[in-house]
This record gives sequence, C-alpha cells and structure tokens, in this order.
Amino acid sequence: MMLPSSRVTPPENAGWPGGEYSRRVEGEVQIDYNVQVPMRDGKNLLVDLYRPAGTTLDLPVIVAWAPYGKHGALSFAGWPGHDVDLDQLSKYAAFETPDPMFWTRNGYAVIMADARGAWGSEGDVTMCGPEEADACCDLIEWAGEQEWSNGKVGMAGVSWYAVIQWAVAARRPAHLAAINPWEGWTDLYKEVLTHGGIPETQFGAALGPLIANTHGQVEDMLTNSMNHPFYDEYWQSKAPDLTAIEVPAYVVASWSDHGLHTRGTLEGFRQISSKQKWLEVHGRKKWQNFYDPASLARQRAFFDHFLKDEETEVSAWPPVRIGVRDRAYLGEIREENEWPLARTEYVPLYLDGGRGTLSSEAAPASATTSYEAATGCAVFEHSFAQETEITGYAKLRLWVEAQGSNDLDLFIALQKIDRDGNIVTFPFFATFDDGNVALGWLRASRRQLAADSTPEQPRYTHQTEELLQEGDIVPVDIEVWPSSTVFHAGETLRLIVQGHDVNSYPQGLFAQGHTYTRNAGKHVVHTGGSYDSHLLLPFIP
Repeated sequence: MMLPSSRVTPPENAGWPGGEYSRRVEGEVQIDYNVQVPMRDGKNLLVDLYRPAGTTLDLPVIVAWAPYGKHGALSFAGWPGHDVDLDQLSKYAAFETPDPMFWTRNGYAVIMADARGAWGSEGDVTMCGPEEADACCDLIEWAGEQEWSNGKVGMAGVSWYAVIQWAVAARRPAHLAAINPWEGWTDLYKEVLTHGGIPETQFGAALGPLIANTHGQVEDMLTNSMNHPFYDEYWQSKAPDLTAIEVPAYVVASWSDHGLHTRGTLEGFRQISSKQKWLEVHGRKKWQNFYDPASLARQRAFFDHFLKDEETEVSAWPPVRIGVRDRAYLGEIREENEWPLARTEYVPLYLDGGRGTLSSEAAPASATTSYEAATGCAVFEHSFAQETEITGYAKLRLWVEAQGSNDLDLFIALQKIDRDGNIVTFPFFATFDDGNVALGWLRASRRQLAADSTPEQPRYTHQTEELLQEGDIVPVDIEVWPSSTVFHAGETLRLIVQGHDVNSYPQGLFAQGHTYTRNAGKHVVHTGGSYDSHLLLPFIP
C-alpha cells in the first residue's frame, strides 16, 4: 500500500560510494561490492558479499537487511553513550549489523543488503511493509541457490535488522534455516508509533531522515500516522503473522527498551510456532550487548548448529534465560523453562489517593488525588518487608476523571527506590542511563479492550474513541510493559502517574517522546471504596 512519501535525497549527497560492481581481497576475505540481485518485479537490489578468500563451495550464509546503508552511512560514533567496544569491530561492521569479518573468519558468507529502495537498491522504500518482506525473501532464495552456498541462510542483526526477520520468516522462504532477531518490534503501530493510543513523535521523526537516502521515494511514516490514527488495514499490513513462523529462532530481548523493542520481541517469542526456539532477556544497552564476546559466542553456537549442522551447546540451552536486575549491570542471570514464568503470582496493590500508598488491602473509604495535566503527577509507594522479585507483565487499573478536557493521556512509570531514598536507574533505549523499572501509556478514549486481552496484559482494539463527558469517572486498564527487578527488604516501589513523558530528551536525540497530547486542566484519580484502582504485579515466589 503506497501512501505519502517523504523528501528524496540523492545518495550522492549523503556519502554514498556509488553502485558500481567491484571486487577486492583483504587478508583472508574476498569482498564483492554492489552485486545485483533480482527481485520478483524485475528491479535489482544491491548487496555486498563477504566470503572467505579461496573458499568457493558449501558456505552457510548470514543476511543483514536494512535501509541504513550497507557501506556504513551510520556509525556508533554518532550516538554518545552506546558503550560498544569499537576496537573489537572491523571497519566493515555497519550500524547494528553482524561484523562480516567475524563471521567470514568462522566459515560463513555474509550478505550486507541495502533494503529495497534504499541507497542504490531500486524501487521505493515502504517501511516494514509487504513489498520489503517480499524483496528480502527474493534475496534469501537467491543466496540459497548460489553455487558457493550450502543452501542454508540465516538472518541476524539489531532493531530493523531484527524486524525484517519476523516478516520474512512468516513467509517461509525455502532456504531460510534460522533467525536471530535481536530486539525488534513486531507491530509498528502498537509498539513504536502509537503507545496506548498516544502518538509517538520523537523516535519516528528521527527515524525518517535515517532512511531517506534513495533515488526513489520513502514512505512518510509521520504523515501516515496522522492519516491512519486507528489500527486499520494499513497498519495490519506491517504486522507479520507470527504464528506462521516455524524456523529455528534465537530471540533476544531486553528490559531496557520500553517504548521500542521490549514488548514486540517478547510477543515474537511467545507467538511464533517454531518448535526450536530460545529466548534471552537482558537488562543492558542493546548495541553493547549484541557485540559482547559472550553474545557473539552464543550467536555462533546457534548458527553453527542450524546452518552448518554441527553439534553445539545449543542442544543443552534452556528454553529461556533472563536477567533479574538489582541495579544497573548488577543482577542474576537465571535459566527458566518458559515465558512468562508459570509460577508467577499476580498480586494487586491498591492505590490510596489520600495517603499516596500502594497496599495489599483496598481502602474502605474512597479518596481522590489530582494533578495539573500538563505538568503535575501523582505518586504512590509501597515498601517491601522482605526480598521480592517482580518479573513479567503488569497492569495498572485506574478510575480517572478529566477536569477541563474530554480525554486523558496517561504516562506510567514504576521506579525502584533504595533504602536511602535514592532512585535506582537502569540502562535505557540503547544510549541512556536514566531508565525506570517499567513504563506504560494509555489515552483514556482508547480504553476499549480487545478480545485477546488478559487481566495481566491489557490489549486494545484501537478501532474507535470513547471521549469523556464532564463529570465522567471511568476505569482504564493500562498495560505496563514487562520487566524483571528484585527489591530487597526496606526498598520501595514507586508508581508515577502523570500526563507527560516520564523521561524526556531534547528533540533530535534518538529517543522517544510524545509531543501531541490531549491533556488540559486536571487529572483526578479515584481510589478506595467502589473504585478498585490497583497495580497488578507479577510476583515470583
């Protein structure tokens, strides 16, 4: 579905080295630049092909696909706080991609592709749509049929390089043998550009210019978001059928990417039909974690097993490994049998608007707390008498009233407070260190629950709006994205409810933000008595 396109920037003006074919040998690696790969409509992709020099047959293949520029148009140097050890990477490692030199040294062919329409690849850029998935499938099949290939192709990479894996695997190309999605959304609308019905404006605005280097057109996501405020066929076309995925999958998520990749990566693992699938969830910055030597060793074990038919440690991997956070970079790595954890006990903590507390018993008398919608907040706290682990999905039920508006945009944060009253922060969004335990969002007019909603994980229809009338007091169930944190005796869980971003960053930074809210006047939160406002938490015995 082709909709409004953004400005077009000729690649020559963006550092593009050109699209002429060439070959060079560097040490033990042969590099073929700008190899043309045909797509089903007769247009051509441009890819760079890395192979071990002198090895001509039976090579397993790893494909990395995104619109950011296979030649390295983006670099980690432009993102302060990334914490990637750049000294361990070769100059051929592009932004968020596997390092071709690492994989060729270990007996692989690596294909770095410019996505359909990006840079020198022909066509238009339709972001995360069926045209892109079809074109990548054509590349997978081409790679599996080359004389130097062993017929087994895997896919790797972070973010966009992971998102495309869900879409391609759902189409089941014959030569796709394994995927390793490292933190990638599965639903662009629900997980990235519209949080609980609230339009996201900062990440989406920063993403567009990064992919606007093409001779064709680039789909204008921000304009289309405004033109398609509900979850219609346009957005549904960008959400792959995860249940159709059957290929072996090593899925990596993080607790640190709320508002971008956390929810979708976990949804991917839960919904895919693969009989051989593994989940790892960490609490670090995604780029640093991807290139960490221990992570590379696990990636290699996975691909050696499924692309080379070698017996590796994968056979003994637990189905799930999670990092239970204590504070930044401190915690326990634990093996589990499933996600979410079967032994989870969902425990409600009831809000008391009069005292600002969270308690195991609901207050018998009703109370209210209010705040200025544009600037204020409401705070509720619960101190733990014994060590308590919170791991999994959470929900906040609020009874709310809007004074001076017909809608409310609600921004939710859970924080950890140590015994000295200090906020414990965590890595956040790839480059920041001011992260919370968990985040949630909801526009009150989008409170209609979908059929697959559960008590611990609300899901929304996003098909219509139900605005508030003066004096309305309505219940809203707010999805709080999954997390894992341990609280020691004497430490406190803080709940923040407000009408603006809990973490805000200057425009231009690669972060999330929500500029256009419907907040005005005051928000009133009703608790106690007949108003069962509560935070439902996943306690692990």
